[in-house]
This record gives sequence, C-alpha cells and structure tokens, in this order.
Amino acid sequence: MTEPEDNRRQVLYWRLLARLFDTEEQAALESASVAVVEDIGLPSALLDPNVAVDSVVQRHPELAAEFDGLMVPEAEDSRDKAAEVRRAALVSKVLLNVFAQPPHTVTAGRLSCWQSDAGWLERALGCRPGELRGGRSGGAPTGLGGTGGGGTPDLSTLLPAIGPDLGDIEADLVKRMHLREVLADPALAAKLSPSMSLIEQLLRDKDNLSGVALANAKSLIRRYVDEIAEVLRTQVEKASTGKVDRSVPPKRVFRNLDLDRTIWKNLTNWSPEEERLYVDRLYYKQTAKKTTPQRLIAVVDQSGSMVDSMVNCAVLASIFAGLPKVDVHLIAYDTQALDLTPWVHDPFETLLRTNLGGGNDGMVAMGLTQPKIAEPANTVVVWISDFYETRVEQLFESMAAIHRSGAKFIPVGSVTSAGRGSVNPWFRERFKDLGTPVISGHITKLVHELKTFLTS
Repeated sequence: MTEPEDNRRQVLYWRLLARLFDTEEQAALESASVAVVEDIGLPSALLDPNVAVDSVVQRHPELAAEFDGLMVPEAEDSRDKAAEVRRAALVSKVLLNVFAQPPHTVTAGRLSCWQSDAGWLERALGCRPGELRGGRSGGAPTGLGGTGGGGTPDLSTLLPAIGPDLGDIEADLVKRMHLREVLADPALAAKLSPSMSLIEQLLRDKDNLSGVALANAKSLIRRYVDEIAEVLRTQVEKASTGKVDRSVPPKRVFRNLDLDRTIWKNLTNWSPEEERLYVDRLYYKQTAKKTTPQRLIAVVDQSGSMVDSMVNCAVLASIFAGLPKVDVHLIAYDTQALDLTPWVHDPFETLLRTNLGGGNDGMVAMGLTQPKIAEPANTVVVWISDFYETRVEQLFESMAAIHRSGAKFIPVGSVTSAGRGSVNPWFRERFKDLGTPVISGHITKLVHELKTFLTS
C-alpha cells in the first residue's frame, strides 16, 4: 500500500516538473500542493516562484538551517518519510526559483533575487554561494555521493553540469537586462538603482565598455561606493576611540572650553551684591588622543563569491586611511595578487583595478603581505576570504607565523551587510585553536575590532 507521505511527496515533485516544463499552472496540482504544505506546517510562500528564498527565510528564520545541505544525500537508515515530504517542499522551492525563469526583460532587482536564490541552491547542494557559478569546484563537493534515495533528487553526479547551467542562466538574465544598451542611454542609466549585484556586473564588464556606457557605469559604481562610504564612516565614528592623552595641554580655543568646570572653579568669585560671577581662570577640555603610528594591512580574496567583501573592504580601507597616523595597505588576490595601496584613498579607483573571479591561492598574497610587516607589535593584518584555498597547510602556517610574530591577525569570513559568509571548516577550527577565531561576516564587528586596535 502506498503511504500518505509518499503521495504527498509525489504531488510536490509532480508540481515542480509541471511548473518547470509548462508555464501554465495545473490547478489540481497547485491546490493539492497548497494543502500539503499547509498540512505540514510550512509557509505557503514556498509555492510562489515570485517570492525569493531570502524573503521566506527572513520571515521564517528557522528554515535557513534546513536549506543548508538540503540536497546532500543521507544514509538509508536516517531517512524519515515525513521529513522527506518537508524536504520535497523546500527542494521544489529552490529549484523552481532558479530554473523557472520568465522570458521577459529582466530588471536589476530581478537579477539580484535570482543570484541570491542560486546561492541558496548551491548551499543546498553542499557548496558555497558562487562556487558552482564561479567554476571553482573540480567535482562533487565533500560529502556528496550515493544515490540520494528517499525521493530526494541526487544531483551530486550532475554538479559539473549544473555549474555551467547556472552560469548560462545568469548570463542570459544579464543579457536580457540589455545592460550595455541601458548604460549607453544616459536617461535610462539614470533610472538604474545601484545594488551589489548590479555593481558586480559592472565591474565584471567594465573592460568591454567604452564612451558614454563606460562613463555611466563609473557613475553608478561611484554612487554606490559613496552610499556605502557614508554608512561605514558613521560606524567608524561611533566605534571606540583612544584614551585621552593628559600629557598634551588642551588647545585653548572656544570649542574646547569646559564651561561647567570653569563655573565650578570660579564660584568663590561670586558677588552676591552684584549678582555677577568673576572669572579669573578658564578651563579647557582635554581632546588629544593617545595614538601610535599603526599599520593596517587588508588582504581581500577577490574571487567570484567575494564581490560584496571587495566593495565593502575597499571603502572601509579608504576610511581608515583617512585617520591620523594610520598606514593602510590593501592587497587583492585570486590566483594572482595585486597591491592596491597606491589607490587606497579612493575606493572607486581601487575597484576599477580589481579583476573579480578566478580561484584562490592565498600564498601569492602572502608574498606581498609579509614584507610589509616591519613592526609586528604595531601591525594588524585583516585577511578576508572564504578560505577555500589551493595551498591549505602552507598558507595556514604562514598566517600562524604572523600571529606568533606579535602582529594582530584577524581572519574574516566576509565583509557583508547581511553578515552571511561561508568559511572553510578546516580553517575555522585551526584559527580557533590558534586563538584568532574567524570574525562573523557582519562589517560592524570588523569596524569595532580595527578601531579598538588602532586607538588602544
């Protein structure tokens, strides 16, 4: 006898196939799927292909963990038929959002949603967001294999084919944006709203643009950089500052006048008859901060999945470079390293010199980093990456050597506004053992760490 859970799972997968291969809704399958989803306690938004996975997770944060590794096959004895129905609903959501794309013209917002959904699919397959599309996977990720069983599609053997397919879909969406044509028309370009996904496409395509299109692309990038800079500058200003240096006399200017202390210290000069306070000494506030010349070396992985980090870090480096007595150096790398220090004061120029994409070989960046550490005690090295590297052991030993030298070493998973980032578990554990745990990807944490070090 067929069990009810088997029927429910089949309903969800038949609906998925119907929606993928036919744009017309099948009323019976739709109504049956709604009943199944509601019966197992999942939100009906899972059945709406117009609702991004990010939106579902934002409203129901408990589902985020279920999407991670969702399509990684499990052992036969660990399967539960009720759980398989739930999994079928989640699998259907992510596959439909990624592979069922409308034929009409694509907006920048729609492209951004698709890229986010594709990231969730990659996570469901046990990969890092951007990994399959970036072509950095040599095959099935660790943990994938087997037949899948239990009704869950086993796509582990198809990963080498899925990556190019995702790349083709993404390229088609960008093409349907007619981005170059839009950029060539100042009126249309002015209507574009800068977003991280749009900036990524502009940075990737900048070498193919010229004339008016290139000028408009640069304008969009600068607008976005300025918006990010305004937010980050506020966060830097709010972070902790250095201790007041009492050895430095206060500057005797009106804005430093300590009015409360001046009145208090001169109260003995109060004349009751005249009802007037005579002031024979003014007191000023101490404003000088104890600062030591510090060197900040930021090393950023500029591979395909790290564009958000590259943009934020370029802006952040320029802000810290503007602080007194802070010597900032910026290095970007994939399989080659680039010293961007000469342009560190201008994040716009910095980004124009990046080359997004490629693999990871942190040792090429280490070759530029080590010579810059002249005084370890006054140096902080911030290494921003997902740490999926080519020369793993060698790179970690070099990082540990920096830490042992007395320099402050801060590994960061990513520098994003959302705070999401995928980090190689091997590196995460070893950084923890070293006493330098990986900072969460949220940029405010990095701002606080840097301000604490540079002004302590």
